Amino acid sequence: MKKFLTLVTLSTILTGILNAQPPKGMGTNDPAAKKILDGVSAKFKSYKTIQAKFSLTVENASGKNMGTKSGTVFMKGSKYRYNLPAQEVFSDGSNVWSVDKAAKEVTINKIDPSNSGITPQKLMTSFYDKDFLYKFNVENKGIQEIELTPIDKSKPYFKILIYVNKASQSLSSTKVFMKDGSRTTYTTSGLNTGNNITDANFVFDAKKYPGMEVVDLR
Repeated sequence: MKKFLTLVTLSTILTGILNAQPPKGMGTNDPAAKKILDGVSAKFKSYKTIQAKFSLTVENASGKNMGTKSGTVFMKGSKYRYNLPAQEVFSDGSNVWSVDKAAKEVTINKIDPSNSGITPQKLMTSFYDKDFLYKFNVENKGIQEIELTPIDKSKPYFKILIYVNKASQSLSSTKVFMKDGSRTTYTTSGLNTGNNITDANFVFDAKKYPGMEVVDLR
């Protein structure tokens, strides 16, 4: 998961989390934003499986495009799998297998339930939790922009913009503003919720990756 966070430079849906109140003096959350995010969460939770294409675009502090990576993500409950040109990650909800294709190495880690890290489920649905203040900014051609500000100022980012398709109640893109001036945009497309994805798809199968060195850190 650490590698995924680095690539995205940016979490399981957290139910009831919008009712959490920020610390006193930090301001209040916007009811208009809450209504939109509630709708996104409810829509996502109605899907048994999800398959989608995604792209990651990174800009430096000067606004120069540093490149775009594309891949595919699969989700089923707390399970996920995503593919990138140089990396593939599997998670069965308990373990995470990170495949480094160039190094021919797979690293296995146990999921820490206390770790509030970012997972594809959160990237696809709701980038909000008790650690953020959120507000509705604007709607343009059916796309609603919501701004999130981290309460913890030690985070490497200072602002996140999420864009919600009003008609489909789905997250179309997420833009993360880092303190070093760089920005990363995560965009999804080709959403398919009708596939029958078996649990085996979320577990690393060593037979399909011959020659891989396995580093088990569990």
